[in-house]
Amino acid sequence: MNNLETKYQLFASEGAINFPIKPVTEAWKEKIKRLYLLLTTKESAMDVPSNLEARRRMSFFSNSLFMDMPLAPKVRNMLSFSVLTPYYTEEVLFSLRDLEEPNEDGVSILFYLQKIFPDEWNNFLERVNMDNEDNMMKVVHPEELKRSDSELKRSDESEELKRSELEELKRSAALEEQLRLWASFRGQTLTRTVRGMMYYRKALELQAFLDMAKDEVLMEGYKAVELNLEDHSKGERSLWAQCQAVSDMKFTYVVSCQQYGIHKRSGDPRAQDILKLMTTYPSLRVAYIDELEEPNKDNSKKVNEKAYYSCLVKAALPNSNSSDPAQNLDQIIYKIKLPGPAILGEGKPENQNHAIIFTRGEGLQTIDMNQDNYMEEALKMRNLLQEFLKKHDGVRYPTILGLREHIFTGSVSSLAWFMSNQETSFVTIGQRLLANPLKVRFHYGHPDVFDRLFHLTRGGVSKASKVINLSEDIFAGFNSTLREGNVTHHEYIQVGKGRDVGLNQISMFEAKIANGNGEQTLSRDIYRLGHRFDFFRMLSCYFTTIGFYFSTLITVLTVYVFLYGRLYLVLSGLEEGLSTQPAIRDNKPLQVALASQSFVQIGFLMALPMLMEIGLERGFRTALSEFILMQLQLAPVFFTFSLGTKTHYYGRTLLHGGAKYRPTGRGFVVFHAKFADNYRLYSRSHFVKGIELMILLLVYQIFGHTYRSAVAYVLITISMWFMVGTWLFAPFLFNPSGFEWQKIVDDWTDWNKWVSNRGGIGVPSEKSWESWWEEEQEHLRHSGKRGVIAEILLSLRFFIYQYGLVYHLNITKNTKSFLVYGISWLVILLILFVMKTVSVGRRRFSANFQLVFRLIKGMIFLTFVSILVTLIALPHMTVQDIIVCILAFMPTGWGLILIAQACKPLVHRAGFWGSVRTLARGYEIVMGLLLFTPVAFLAWFPFVSEFQTRMLFNQAFSRGLQISRILGGGQRKDRSSRNKE
Repeated sequence: MNNLETKYQLFASEGAINFPIKPVTEAWKEKIKRLYLLLTTKESAMDVPSNLEARRRMSFFSNSLFMDMPLAPKVRNMLSFSVLTPYYTEEVLFSLRDLEEPNEDGVSILFYLQKIFPDEWNNFLERVNMDNEDNMMKVVHPEELKRSDSELKRSDESEELKRSELEELKRSAALEEQLRLWASFRGQTLTRTVRGMMYYRKALELQAFLDMAKDEVLMEGYKAVELNLEDHSKGERSLWAQCQAVSDMKFTYVVSCQQYGIHKRSGDPRAQDILKLMTTYPSLRVAYIDELEEPNKDNSKKVNEKAYYSCLVKAALPNSNSSDPAQNLDQIIYKIKLPGPAILGEGKPENQNHAIIFTRGEGLQTIDMNQDNYMEEALKMRNLLQEFLKKHDGVRYPTILGLREHIFTGSVSSLAWFMSNQETSFVTIGQRLLANPLKVRFHYGHPDVFDRLFHLTRGGVSKASKVINLSEDIFAGFNSTLREGNVTHHEYIQVGKGRDVGLNQISMFEAKIANGNGEQTLSRDIYRLGHRFDFFRMLSCYFTTIGFYFSTLITVLTVYVFLYGRLYLVLSGLEEGLSTQPAIRDNKPLQVALASQSFVQIGFLMALPMLMEIGLERGFRTALSEFILMQLQLAPVFFTFSLGTKTHYYGRTLLHGGAKYRPTGRGFVVFHAKFADNYRLYSRSHFVKGIELMILLLVYQIFGHTYRSAVAYVLITISMWFMVGTWLFAPFLFNPSGFEWQKIVDDWTDWNKWVSNRGGIGVPSEKSWESWWEEEQEHLRHSGKRGVIAEILLSLRFFIYQYGLVYHLNITKNTKSFLVYGISWLVILLILFVMKTVSVGRRRFSANFQLVFRLIKGMIFLTFVSILVTLIALPHMTVQDIIVCILAFMPTGWGLILIAQACKPLVHRAGFWGSVRTLARGYEIVMGLLLFTPVAFLAWFPFVSEFQTRMLFNQAFSRGLQISRILGGGQRKDRSSRNKE
């Protein structure tokens, strides 16, 4: 090597570059090797994680680092914060029985999770050193080892064998615990939520370590300090203890378990699971309401009085002297006496209100119990809290920091996918727009971070008045805005959120939200906001809160007004007269307008926000492909059905009030809902309205087809026929195994039993049609006079059919006398009289005079047939006339039932309530037959069931999951295990 090369050489000689650590340790060598590996390894498809959730989390975290977020201060200088989670009686930790107990389709939760998360299940087996599932179950269920202590003492086996058996039992208990945790971390359980929120503490410990550790300690690593017990034994305070102390000063987690005291006293396993959570996470605090009986201070009264306390407990290590290791696991920190029962209003906000006093710090994050958090997102909490120190609009500091949510339940079913996409678009692009530039974002869910001191001094974070504050979340936003607060939204941090995954769950959730919006419409908060906002902000507030539901209501009412207007034009002959004019007959622009209107009404507009959000985050090509896939999976059917849910419950709340909380459940929904369940849930909201619209369309077709072109009719009515079909049959289309013949037979038997069962005190609505029918009228009982009058006036529309149709029969087409309408009412009264006679006769004579009663029924039937034959023979009544009579008289009977329900006290006093109930039962049976017949017919063809399964679970098929093994495999597995036994 010449002198020139030596002069300009980077590494001139050994020792030219000195490493900062002397001597070089193993930990340092490991870091150098890792750096070398990172610098030299080329990316390939093999290195990308196969798990889709891992990919999503890594990509979001790496993208979020380039977003505009404040610089993070040191942990000791950051704002302190608390997390509050309300909990009632939901699942805490799946028990082994819960995991293995099959539902009616033979599918257990464990079986379901194994098929949905196959890679994670294999990883779990590898972690616990198990080759396969069978070996795992043998260890978890060591039947041959479950012998009592007395048997062990009596046995002549060696001590070594006994010891090995006890070790195996301990191993099985530990494995069972890990299995329960693995499943619970994939469900909507409190365990999952607590684990996620406790990542905040772990992240703060790690960040405090990086802030406080010296270079030498940093090189050893965080884990080395955590596991180093030598420092812990010293008298001086260790670095690890300092990190824990700083994180505890800055973070508090309180779970408000309202019923914990009751569960503890009754020996409920949920109390044990909560205790287990407190021992796993020592910094976790649980608040609950304790109800005790105390002796009365007034000696004259010997009865004990009830005392209510708001308690905060923590885990206490068991005494070393105690023989029972389960003793003294919780310890009361604070106990505050309350003036009376704490739960006076809505349960969830009251649950939060009693526990908020136990939170600390400047920030308060309210988290629901179906949420999750991630370690990498917890690292950004310091940055987020700094937003409280910035003036976002140049005037005011923020009082609520909005966060985005990731919906983690949209992985398998198409319904869950639709709901996930809808929610994702709302919590991202929707809330981003509401926060800036519209400035009308409120509080819509539970990941938001409140300025705790601002809200505690201005009424709290939860208004809890009964009924009116059903949607307590948004009232916190109203409250904050009315008191000059500022609500912002931040995209760089996300929190997991579970959503409903079955149609019935989704419908109950949407019913609850629609009820809540109805109550908001009547609230003074919206009234005050409307008065105090400027014009543009007022319009933004209207269209992003109650205006959406009011517009939905108006849309459906427009369909009704349009069809009833068409009914009047057809039955009065005006449409036929107008159609003779060329300007109306050949109105091409009107037909084009109607065509585009129907195209929009089908439900494409509902998917546009999703299209935009997916396009922004994952590219417009992906967005377009997903949009097309959603249309093929019948997303418009789902959204049109949701339209009916929103309209019904919002309108009912406006008319009668009485909104109530509807528990949706947090379970895994891949099971078949029975026909009776669907009928109970959707009868009034969808089926009755769908049949009414179908009758309107049929009458419009029957009496207008002679002078109207088919193209005009299709353009005018296609969107309405689509709505009718959706409202009547979507629950069966989106019901797993909805077209399997055996399920259809079982459903029919169950429905018949439900309809025929008598109601009474203590009979639930799931067991008897009568109980359900009485329950469906509860809103009328609490309604005011205006609500009852409005209900009666709306019911009068059903009498229009009879008045118009009786003049279109062949018998009466030559006369327009009012006498015809009077005779039609006589016919109705005669039918009702005959029904009443049969009903009374059945009660009085069917037991003692069976033969006479059957003869009377036979005579009535023969009389009816003879009258029908006479009408066909003499005045030449046609089959169309019979159909028209049915279409005329059936709505009239339904209208009479609705009016009788509205005037229930009067009808009761008159003694006709039993007759009304009998007539209503008849209508329900007819409606059930109308709905059940097409479903049963389609169930004959096997390909229909195959198509439905593919449509419902396309996400699973595209991921290579065998959904048929979930729907049917569980049963086969159970049968094979029984055969082996």
